[in-house]
Amino acid sequence: MARFRITPALPALLLGLALPAEAAPAVQVLNANITESEVVAAQKGWCEALLKISSAYASGGYAKAKATASAVIDQAYAYQFGPVAFKPTLASGAQTFRPTRAGALAYFVGGDPAFPNDKGFAIKPWRRCEVTNQVIQLSGSQAITMGNVSFTDASGATTTVDKTWSFVKEPDGSIRIVLHHSSLPYGS
Repeated sequence: MARFRITPALPALLLGLALPAEAAPAVQVLNANITESEVVAAQKGWCEALLKISSAYASGGYAKAKATASAVIDQAYAYQFGPVAFKPTLASGAQTFRPTRAGALAYFVGGDPAFPNDKGFAIKPWRRCEVTNQVIQLSGSQAITMGNVSFTDASGATTTVDKTWSFVKEPDGSIRIVLHHSSLPYGS
C-alpha cells in the first residue's frame, strides 16, 4: 500500500483551492573567508602578471610595460585603500619600503626620477615565474604566505627569492596584496 505525505498543498488541491507558489528564497552569503585555492590563484596571477609586464616591454617598449604594470598594481595590490607594506627584493636605503603606488610602479618598470635606483624588475626578460609555499595561514578574510618565488629569464638563468605575502579578501570577492616582502636568501 502506498503512503502519502499530507502537505498543506494536498488538502488545498483536493478542495480546489489555489495556494501561492513557494518561491526560492533569496540567499545572500556573508562569508568573506579567504580560501587556500583563492590565495594560490592570486599568487599564480601575480606571476602571470609579472610575465605579462615583461612581455609588454619586449613587444611594445616602456610605455606599454608601464601601462600594463599600472593595471596590474591596481588589480593585485590594495593601494587604492591606503599604504601597502611592500619591500621589494632589490631596494635599499631610504627607498627600501614602497608604501605608495608610485613606489611600486617605479620598482616594477623604473623610469621615475624620484626612484633613481630602480631599473625595472618586471621589464627584465622573464620567461617563467613559480611560487613554492612553505606556509599558508588563513584567518577570516586574510591570508599570509611564506615561501619562495623562482624567476627564470630568457637565458635560462633562475633567481629564487624569499617571499612573504599577506592577502585580504575584499567584500566584492577580489583578493588584494596588503603586504609583500621579498629578499634574496641569506648569503646570496
